[in-house]
Amino acid sequence: MASKSICRRCLKLAASTPTRSITSRAQHRAFSSTVSKQPSQERRIHHSSRQKAPEVESQRSHVPQDIPPYTTNLGQQPSQKHEDSSERTLLQPNNLFHPFTTSPSPQIRRRAATIRQNAYCPHPDHQATRSPISPHDTENRKTQGISPPAHVRHECPDCGIPVSCSEEHFASDYESHLEICDTLRQINEDDHDLVSGRFFPEFEYPPARFEEAQVNMTNWDTLLFSRGFEAVNAERSMRQVTRLLTYPITVGSVLHELSPYALGKEGRLTPEGLRSLSALRYTLHPPRTGAGVDIKGLRPNPPPVRLFILGARAESSLPREVWVQLSHLFPRVSFHLIFIGPESMANRDDEFPLPERTPSNPFGAIVEDRLGGQMKVSTYVEYFHTLYEAQHFAPFDPYFDAIILFHPGLGHPASSHEWSPTLPQLLATKIPIICTGYTDYDMQRDIAWVKKEAKGEMDVLLEPAENRFRSLRWDLNDLDPGDVSCGNWGVWGFRGKRYETDEYRGRDE
Repeated sequence: MASKSICRRCLKLAASTPTRSITSRAQHRAFSSTVSKQPSQERRIHHSSRQKAPEVESQRSHVPQDIPPYTTNLGQQPSQKHEDSSERTLLQPNNLFHPFTTSPSPQIRRRAATIRQNAYCPHPDHQATRSPISPHDTENRKTQGISPPAHVRHECPDCGIPVSCSEEHFASDYESHLEICDTLRQINEDDHDLVSGRFFPEFEYPPARFEEAQVNMTNWDTLLFSRGFEAVNAERSMRQVTRLLTYPITVGSVLHELSPYALGKEGRLTPEGLRSLSALRYTLHPPRTGAGVDIKGLRPNPPPVRLFILGARAESSLPREVWVQLSHLFPRVSFHLIFIGPESMANRDDEFPLPERTPSNPFGAIVEDRLGGQMKVSTYVEYFHTLYEAQHFAPFDPYFDAIILFHPGLGHPASSHEWSPTLPQLLATKIPIICTGYTDYDMQRDIAWVKKEAKGEMDVLLEPAENRFRSLRWDLNDLDPGDVSCGNWGVWGFRGKRYETDEYRGRDE
């Protein structure tokens, strides 16, 4: 028996036991159903070694006599194989709730440590740590606080997230915590679902369908059904799939000719918005030209529709299959997605190392051009006003261009100064600008800031309200567990004011 293939405990066992007894014991452990169903505590240490390649081991037809006891568990019954496959799943659907600090997932335990290190207790007895940024900010309640700030340590037993510095403060402020406790528990279960190890059929996206199959953009259910997605019958699965699809579908729902946003109070589209979107829809829905593969079928192709996604963050790192769903809504045109922002390549340095800035690529753009033949993606780790001053994208065409701002924080105190030099340039392009917001207050704050800075040189294209294709999943702010929001909750649009001139025919008599 080779000692290099045996652990220290088994070597000690081999030195003190005759060879025949070891062999008989190995055979007994390999084919005894009682031992396989109820392994001892010692065998559980080696139990994971046979999970790494169960399919290869199950193909062996015999058990050699010179292997140690912990590797002889090869003759498994089919039920035993099924038990092993289920053990690979970290969590089951009926066992998704776990406190963050004692979660079976190391990733969530690290997140709990981040929350406990950075988040402060919201109890009104504490002193404020910063200026409140909204009426719903928990710092508004600390105007009369006398105790020094303290980090959260105590976890709520109902939601499993650290929300208070002590059990006493949690009990005395329990009534205010009840307002978001159910939502926090839902976030807890959704986060554990992502790391559960299960297979996610909701993340398998359908290919392009024939053009005659119209999409129904009334809501998420009708869209997924008309696009041919696999049936999503669970609310949690629906929350997971909409968390990613909300970015391309929000854009498509505004630009599509079957958009749910139309003229009128309920449709929210303004007359100026109809004029701007009609120009884009003329390009996005071209008539059939009789093009073919032979010489007679050659037709000139229009340039791609450019979508400038400014301040890109998480949306730039989405799987490209998600963004390709946008091109499936407009099968006759091609798209060029342009992600712009200093954080557009965050956490992606290993995936796409930043190229050097050369005369042929002065801003170090990263180009992905093999995305289904109808989409091209370019990423610029740069501010838009720098690219605009260099005339890198000029000229802008209202028939082919649009600007998208996902949660830009235009009016946020921490980021409004970064948008100050960019807003006049956005208005000067005269192309539609589609904006989203995390909450109603976040969206209204951006609108107020734009109106103040534009000084009347803007037209509202889409009245602000809740987005029909917002993310159904709620997100938690690790720096403030009381701050709960969802992606693209609201949507609105604006554009630089256009002045129409008429021919002068003389003074009327």
